[in-house]
Amino acid sequence: MPSVGLDDGVPTAARVYDVMLDGKDNYAVDQEVAAASLAVMPELKQIAIYNREMLHRVVRYVAAEQGVTQFLDLGSGLPTARNTHEVAQETCSDARVVYVDIDPIVLAHGRAILANDDNTRVATADIRQPQQVLEHFETLELIDFTQPVCVMLCGILHHILDEEDPHGIVATLREAVAPGSFFFITNFTRLGDAPESVELEQVLLSQLGTGRVRTPDELARFFTGLELLTPGIVPLPLWRPDAPVTDATSIAARFMTGGLARKP
Repeated sequence: MPSVGLDDGVPTAARVYDVMLDGKDNYAVDQEVAAASLAVMPELKQIAIYNREMLHRVVRYVAAEQGVTQFLDLGSGLPTARNTHEVAQETCSDARVVYVDIDPIVLAHGRAILANDDNTRVATADIRQPQQVLEHFETLELIDFTQPVCVMLCGILHHILDEEDPHGIVATLREAVAPGSFFFITNFTRLGDAPESVELEQVLLSQLGTGRVRTPDELARFFTGLELLTPGIVPLPLWRPDAPVTDATSIAARFMTGGLARKP
């Protein structure tokens, strides 16, 4: 369970995601949100796994094939097995990673886990204020914005409401990074043949206060000004899979989509 003394009265996206990944760093209030969400869409646990697996493939590709060794993981959530820094540093031992999350429990657990890793930091900041993220002392300690960086918005933009200007957030980050930088984005996607995708949005909004299921066109707008890499914006299991995908038609496979793009 999370550290004593931190607020456990309000659910957070980081801890609900931890529930989905069968983690132990969450509270009853987070478990309630997860249970209500799973009641609407039982596939959410598998979707969380697909999201984590795509993160691994993207990090390996960016580090191994593109030579980018700086990662800014926004809305990173609680540390889990095979997190960004582990995958990146397997390819490049001096890869630098900054995790950013608004939940102070992420900071507490992250610092404990990463105490002996000089190339990884955890910053407590609100990505709805991207300039704060960019200027945070933990960010500036490791990230050189004159060199390419991989900006990771993995499963976080759907927790940014439209009135909080998610496209403006991405634009600010895009302008701040050097050419040759990468943007990795995934988001819940509205499925016309799955009415539960709309119902899930209502559950998330009512219980968590965030949760925006977007259309494919809305997701594509996040990549404005960037060069999408093949295969484009696709369901998570279909982005450069390590093995043949046996089921690309299920809700679990299609409900979340994402892509990787390069800043020219």
